[in-house]
Amino acid sequence: MQRKIPLYLGLLVAVVGTVAPDAFAYAGLSLVLLGAIDGFMAPIEDAAVRVAYYVLAASLPTMADHLDAIPVAGAYLNGFLDQLAIFIAGVALANIFVQVKKRVMPA
Repeated sequence: MQRKIPLYLGLLVAVVGTVAPDAFAYAGLSLVLLGAIDGFMAPIEDAAVRVAYYVLAASLPTMADHLDAIPVAGAYLNGFLDQLAIFIAGVALANIFVQVKKRVMPA
């Protein structure tokens, strides 16, 4: 259960950052930190999954921009996926640091 706490907090911050962006000024910083905590708590061992996280972190905002074509809900979906991409980038960065540490420091 403790493993999922950063994920749940990240989703909550992403929703608040989407619905009320002016209410929480440090939403982006919070998402990166929560993603990094999540990435350090449970590093991803499979290289293919790590690469998928890197690709998703880079391409999700671009894909989300196309949701603006949906009336009313498109802007909110775009904002939420942009916020989620920030969280995923934090996870990806943490995993990069974990892998560099593994390569530099022998087991």
